Amino acid sequence: MADANHADIAQMNFETALRELEAIVDKLEGGKIDLEESILIYERGEHLKAHCEKMLKDAEARIKKITFRADGTPSGTEPLKVDEQGG
Repeated sequence: MADANHADIAQMNFETALRELEAIVDKLEGGKIDLEESILIYERGEHLKAHCEKMLKDAEARIKKITFRADGTPSGTEPLKVDEQGG
């Protein structure tokens, strides 16, 4: 795969990348494109999927979880602990 052909993906926000990925899926499922174009857009779809997954993982790392006292009442928030060795 030629990463240079997909450099613009890194600049996309989540919604834009997801919309393009959905459009690619629709085209591939439609079956009305030739093999060469199918391969090219499939590769782009792989890059879009990876970009969306990274953005979701980054967002999860920023989410705060609610902490509770022993009696069950909320005591505040703390950063969500994320396993940073996972990639």
